[in-house]
Amino acid sequence: MKRTVLVVDDEYSVCRELRKFLEGKGYDVVEASSGDEGIEVYRQERPDVVLLDMMMPHMSGLAALQELRALDPEACVIVVTALYEEVLANQAMDEGAFDYITKPIDRDYLEIVLMTKLALLGKDD
Repeated sequence: MKRTVLVVDDEYSVCRELRKFLEGKGYDVVEASSGDEGIEVYRQERPDVVLLDMMMPHMSGLAALQELRALDPEACVIVVTALYEEVLANQAMDEGAFDYITKPIDRDYLEIVLMTKLALLGKDD
């Protein structure tokens, strides 16, 4: 059974790159270009994992993370950001993010994180 990953990023090139990589690894991928759109897509699709950019216009990734976790306390959200800020990383983890990954994304590390979380959720079959 394929697992679904929601990629929420306002940069088209990032979405395209992640889609290509994840589909190549056997995941279904849905995309959103803003925090608001990501929350709506999450409501409709209920993906297994969300890759969420922190720096987006209109709604920050942190605000989107908080809304996703309020909508579904079990939502698996992996924060992806171009800037590593320790305070923001700690805040995201305190809000329930599973991991915090910086861009450019280490694809091997991302694959390990996804496999680990899906195994923990019992969704690795």
